[in-house]
Amino acid sequence: MTLSIHEKDVNKLFRRQNPRKAVGPDSVSPSTLKHCTDQLSPVFTDIFNTSLETCHVPACFKTSTIIPVPKKPRTTGLNDFRPVALTSVVMKSFERLVLSHLKDITDPFLDPLQFAYRANRSVDDAVNLALHYILQHLDSAGTYARILCVDFSSAFNTIIPALLQEKLSQLSVPDSTCRWITDSLSDRKQHVNLGKHVSDSQSISTGSPQGCVLSPLLFSLYTNSCTSSHQSVKLLKFTDDTILFGLISDGDESTGGRLTIW
Repeated sequence: MTLSIHEKDVNKLFRRQNPRKAVGPDSVSPSTLKHCTDQLSPVFTDIFNTSLETCHVPACFKTSTIIPVPKKPRTTGLNDFRPVALTSVVMKSFERLVLSHLKDITDPFLDPLQFAYRANRSVDDAVNLALHYILQHLDSAGTYARILCVDFSSAFNTIIPALLQEKLSQLSVPDSTCRWITDSLSDRKQHVNLGKHVSDSQSISTGSPQGCVLSPLLFSLYTNSCTSSHQSVKLLKFTDDTILFGLISDGDESTGGRLTIW
């Protein structure tokens, strides 16, 4: 079944636009959407629905300006910058509508130990549950725990659209929505803006832009099958932040080795 966008939902999103937010590469400002909501809502509702029906995202919606944001006060190389994508404000609204649809469909199938994008859950809940598992285990004599904190390097850039489409299909996401998402990530045009310097435009067909509305959820769904296969090994996730810990008893070191089998 193809997702259908309703004008009242587009109208509501446009009215909530923050006029002080940055303008995207398409030069459509949040202020324009906010102050011309009644005129623009029906137009963009038709555009959004046509995009979903044809599984094709307009090129102007897939164009982004990459802003290198320093991770620390003193930078010495490219790895000290976070590439944040400045994208179309219209596309962000479109993504929020698709996001709501995706969350409703996939929530029943999500790993219960994934704490991002879940109702009434937070990163604090993930930390508290990890402590509960570990401290409860350590109450018994002859026990200890091995903990591994995993940080994915450029996590969103690791997404392969074709593989993501397969994983979304396994989570009961409609085929048309899967193909729309794949198209949104394929043949994207981007350029880097650093101060007064602007790079040439490049075409990208892998990864999901950091700063896009859908990126965190798409990564969570992409890694949803990454779960523990053993009772004594726990794997807790909050989007791309992951904690693995092995609960070891009576000096049995085999549990520690299972930390890397996932």
